[in-house]
Amino acid sequence: MSIKSTAELEGLKKIGQIVRATLDAMASAVEPGISTAELDQIAKITLAAHGAESSARKVYGFPGDACISVNDEAIHGIPGGRQLKLGDLVKLDLTAEKDGFVADAAVTIGVGKMSPVSASLTQCAERAFHQGAQCARAGNRVYDIGRAVEREVRGSGFSVMKQLCGHGVGRTIHEEPCVPNYFSNRHRTRLTEGLVITIEPIIAAGSGSERLLEDGWTIGTADGTLAAHYEHTIVITRGEPILLTAT
Repeated sequence: MSIKSTAELEGLKKIGQIVRATLDAMASAVEPGISTAELDQIAKITLAAHGAESSARKVYGFPGDACISVNDEAIHGIPGGRQLKLGDLVKLDLTAEKDGFVADAAVTIGVGKMSPVSASLTQCAERAFHQGAQCARAGNRVYDIGRAVEREVRGSGFSVMKQLCGHGVGRTIHEEPCVPNYFSNRHRTRLTEGLVITIEPIIAAGSGSERLLEDGWTIGTADGTLAAHYEHTIVITRGEPILLTAT
């Protein structure tokens, strides 16, 4: 969507902060022995307390309120009985709706002390987001974001999972434009003031090739290497973007 009024911006800020609070509640509960279903229950309870609901469940029938992916799983992991272990790398990804407004964010959390590779990968995903966000200004093009993300990821020795992209958001879970994490001259859409999008580097320690797991939802790395995901919903301005899902 593209924001047309102060009321729309306030509605998006409200759901953005609900998404942030929910992710923070989940992240604070990450520890060895907790199951991904228990983390999802935290999301469900927190959203309900704020009068919000999961967009993934509502729109796509996803079997959970949040996507929780572990280690080589990159996105769309289904919550269940899997218990987290010391050293696991967990991706918490949440899209939620309240009063007709939608926001989307993700974070990668280590269970206990991260390995050097896990730490480097996680930090790279966050840096790549911020590099992309610096290019997310009115007048620039979508491919400027992807070029900045890809440069940071490749320069750090990691790979972009190229089939997994950011997107427009605001009124439903996925809107135009597609926002790739790499440079492509085909993605020439001009960024305009008020446009609401996600920037979400989804990166891998290996080749970046993907595979769909047998559950039909979860996407992991084809070579079994670790993946990381970092995401915010932002509003394009003439200067730095507004991060709706930031603390």
